[in-house]
Amino acid sequence: MSKKLLSRFDKKQIPGLPIAQFQGRIIEVRSEQEAEKAVDYLLRQDVLGFDTETRPSFTRGRCYKVALLQVSSREICFLFRLTFIGFPSVLSQLFTDTKVTKVGLSWADDVRSLRKRVDLECSPFVELQTFAAEMGIKDMSLQKLYANVFGQRISKTQQLSNWEAENYSEAQRLYAATDAWACIQLYEALSELRRTGDYEVEEVPAPEPPCPRSILDEKPKTEKKRPKRRRNDKKKKPSKSKKNKNDKQPVS
Repeated sequence: MSKKLLSRFDKKQIPGLPIAQFQGRIIEVRSEQEAEKAVDYLLRQDVLGFDTETRPSFTRGRCYKVALLQVSSREICFLFRLTFIGFPSVLSQLFTDTKVTKVGLSWADDVRSLRKRVDLECSPFVELQTFAAEMGIKDMSLQKLYANVFGQRISKTQQLSNWEAENYSEAQRLYAATDAWACIQLYEALSELRRTGDYEVEEVPAPEPPCPRSILDEKPKTEKKRPKRRRNDKKKKPSKSKKNKNDKQPVS
């Protein structure tokens, strides 16, 4: 039986889906020495999932640099705390390597943000949005794509948390690791479907945008008409009476 996918996934269905979470080991990297060990492990893998997190700004005109780089294998996810270690040169080796398959979603945006930290050279990545679009899928967010392929929900409750915090909560660590790991899951599932051709994509029409309120639908505002005054209604100022020449003057 072929796998059924939707060209567009209804966002309203996502809250009712079972949660998907990374079940492997999560390691925070806070020094160059730890970064070297992490990269040494990662370069020995066949496929890696990448993602980044940036502290959200709630003030107009204020922007923050990328605070976290997540790189995950199938079993271990490394959280590189760029706020504290910057961008070690060993990470450049990981980005320029051409042997390991590297997967991201909207990765060009992540690279653009990373280049605000460092003059970064980057070897080709597998872009999941392009990968899915070639199969006829139009919804490109990680959450919708994962729900479409696996029928599971990726939580986004930690997305706007402080990624520059000294210590992450367990919810932040799990959120960050899940996003990078999910890239591997999607890549391998979609690759298998493309290889076998054993899938069909049901075309779902785009939702109609809300119809703007027409000017013709609005009731015209009726202005209250002021009653016109007649000329006779105007109040006349009392005029001073002129003295008549025939009036007798009092005798002094």
